[in-house]
Amino acid sequence: MSKSSTKVPLTDKDRRKQISIRGLPLLENVASVKKTFNRHLHFTIVKDRNVATNRDYYLSTAYTVRDHLVGRWIRTQQHYYDTDPKRVYYLSLEYYMGRSLSNMMINLGIESELDESLYELGLSIEELEEFEEDAGLGNGGLGRLAACFLDSMATLGLAGYGYGLRYEFGIFQQTIKDGFQCEEPDD
Repeated sequence: MSKSSTKVPLTDKDRRKQISIRGLPLLENVASVKKTFNRHLHFTIVKDRNVATNRDYYLSTAYTVRDHLVGRWIRTQQHYYDTDPKRVYYLSLEYYMGRSLSNMMINLGIESELDESLYELGLSIEELEEFEEDAGLGNGGLGRLAACFLDSMATLGLAGYGYGLRYEFGIFQQTIKDGFQCEEPDD
């Protein structure tokens, strides 16, 4: 066997460079948004316009926005692997993020395309946003502060990650039974 025919194993860095995001949809115009929305309605939610509810339309919208976000997330992670920046890991017991769909659309710069495409489909983004539940990850000033820290890191382009605990009931009433913490919904 000659030297030229032996394959050198790929390094982790080379493997990461082979990750492709070409198959991910980009929401560049109203037609691409409608196509992605309908794809999610049919293949993710498994409904058509005859039986879909407004909640189904909300979910299809959320998946459409998530698709656009995923492409940017993967490109960012590839950049971090290539440049190996210092990273910030922020630990908080709560993150008061609130609802995120509108915020994501604005931050990704796709609000007008999404709004127009939903209008053409006979839907209202304002009505669909009402189906988004609060994440229930916090209820006070510290939770809001943690969310602001994450927003600031993203705005500044810092490699930052937030970690926390997700309880069954989100915001909850803590009780101690037999020496153990028990969660009950906080009404």
